Amino acid sequence: GPLRLRAGERVRLRLINAANARIFALRFGGHAPQVIALDGQPVEPHSPEGGRVVLGPAMRADLILDATAKPGERFAIDDDFYPRLAYRLTEVVYDQKPLRDKPPSEPVRLPPNPLTEPDLGKAQRHTVTFVGGMMGGRRPVEYRGQSTNTMMLMMRRRMAWAINGVVADGHKMAPFLTLPRGVSCILDMRNDTAWHHPMHLHGHSFRVLARDGKPTPRREWQDTVLMNPRERVEIAFVADNPGDWMFHCHILEHQAAGMMGVIRVGGK
Repeated sequence: GPLRLRAGERVRLRLINAANARIFALRFGGHAPQVIALDGQPVEPHSPEGGRVVLGPAMRADLILDATAKPGERFAIDDDFYPRLAYRLTEVVYDQKPLRDKPPSEPVRLPPNPLTEPDLGKAQRHTVTFVGGMMGGRRPVEYRGQSTNTMMLMMRRRMAWAINGVVADGHKMAPFLTLPRGVSCILDMRNDTAWHHPMHLHGHSFRVLARDGKPTPRREWQDTVLMNPRERVEIAFVADNPGDWMFHCHILEHQAAGMMGVIRVGGK
């Protein structure tokens, strides 16, 4: 149903993308939402880039929405991530009875969570490259311990994706990266495909440092970062949670076709 508000109200929304493939880009007609947290981690309150709240599968965002319109008014919430398939997701509907003259004016800043800050000066740096998919060309990869290429695999399996040259098969995987417990790590991630990939790391949150070499303005903490086609994204985290942790694309079709791997923390 619609999102029902009262004039003068301030609400906090937590948006969760539970789809297995769809990316959402939400526009709140007639309103100016403020993002206050991403993936459960506080961020400096800010307006979403381009006025759209963009969420890939598994991503979450907390918003502050101030009800600044009049009783009885209605506004569309549209999803236009795929421009030719834009549609009205739902509506904001105002009750006839206002709550107050206007919403509170002070910004909402959440207290930071106690995450260990990565030491960028001493961090290990590792390159992680993603290949595959249509328009991905013929790229050498390993599948079930055998050398092959993405084109041959796509002919056999209809689709193939790889992390650092390995197409995952099932869930018994040797780690592609082993980190001592407590070390700071920078992952230089390179999306060498024509597709978006929401990359999700289990067991840790990371700072998003840069996109295509340009520092991010808020260095946000996330556990899932949406990579654009051909984009390079740098993230940093402290490997302080021992174990074997899956690192994968959260578009589940991509994961099932090979875009997953294991990062081992603790060197066991």
